[in-house]
Amino acid sequence: MSAHTPHANGHEGLGPLASRYVTVEELPWQPTRFPGIDMKVLLKDEESGLLTALFRWAPGSKLPLHEHVEIEQSYVLEGSFRDEQGVCRAGDYVWRPAGSRHEAWSEEGCLLLAFFLKPNRFLDREAGG
Repeated sequence: MSAHTPHANGHEGLGPLASRYVTVEELPWQPTRFPGIDMKVLLKDEESGLLTALFRWAPGSKLPLHEHVEIEQSYVLEGSFRDEQGVCRAGDYVWRPAGSRHEAWSEEGCLLLAFFLKPNRFLDREAGG
């Protein structure tokens, strides 16, 4: 099985159909390549590109222009983040269609749960960034 939770304890030796309980507090925060944005990977499938993760955005952090290759979903647990189309605050949920493009940022910082069917395509790399 290619789906797994990196750094999760107690998953070794589980059968292919066993539930995988995750103590999220024990998972490490990992830096992304974007300053001020860290993540805890809850579920990752390298083969399909599926990713479920908690993201912690520091105040003033920004995600550069990117495209959602498939549907992306975000639920804000604390704080808020925004893009050109609106703001998503604690308790709010936003989803974006495949092919949508935007930048996102957080003035106050936020904690959000995000679901990706495929990884984002960051357009700053294509422009030499």
